[in-house]
Amino acid sequence: MARTTDGEGTPVPQRLLATATRLFAEQGYDRTSVQEIVETAGVTKGALYHYFGSKEDLLQEVYARVLRVQQERLDAYADADDPIEDRLRGAAADVVVTTIDNLDDAAIFFRSMHHLSPEKHKQVRAERRRYHERFRALVEEGQRNGVFSTATPADLVVDYHFGSVHHLSTWYRPDGSMTKQQVADHLADLLLRALRP
Repeated sequence: MARTTDGEGTPVPQRLLATATRLFAEQGYDRTSVQEIVETAGVTKGALYHYFGSKEDLLQEVYARVLRVQQERLDAYADADDPIEDRLRGAAADVVVTTIDNLDDAAIFFRSMHHLSPEKHKQVRAERRRYHERFRALVEEGQRNGVFSTATPADLVVDYHFGSVHHLSTWYRPDGSMTKQQVADHLADLLLRALRP
C-alpha cells in the first residue's frame, strides 16, 4: 500500500502539488514532465495518478486551491454585519494579500491556462466568475444604498480592481519597497476612491 505522507508527515497530494507548483514556476508547465514531478516529490507515477488524473489536473488544482481560499474569505467579508464600505475594502485588500501569498500559483495559471482542456477551462472560468460576481454584488449593494457612486458601472469597477490584482505577479517582489499589506491597502484605497460619491 502506498504511503500517504512523507517522513515529515506531509500528505502526498500536498507534496505533489507543492513540487509541481515549484517546477511549473521555475521552468514552465510545458517544459515540466510528469516523471520530473514524481521524482522530485519522491513518489511513484501511480501515486500521482491516484490523486491527480493528469499533469493538467495538477495545473487546474494549482489555481483552484487559491481561488477556494479567496472565495471563502470573500464570503466571510460579504456576510459580515459591518458597513458596506468596510466589507468591500476588506475584501479588496484581502484578494491582494492572498494573491501575493500565492504569487507562483497566480503566475503559473495566467501563463499556462491555455494548456487546460476546454472543459477544465470552462470549470475554472465558472469558479472565477462566481468570485467576481460576489465581489461585484458588494459594489452594487453600496451603489443601491447611495454609499458608492453609480457614475461607473459595477462591472467596470470590478474589472479595474482585478486587472491590478492579476498583474501583481509581474512586478511585486517580497524584498521590494512595499509590504504585501501596504500594496493591498493602496489598491483597496484606490478602489474606494473610485467609488466615492
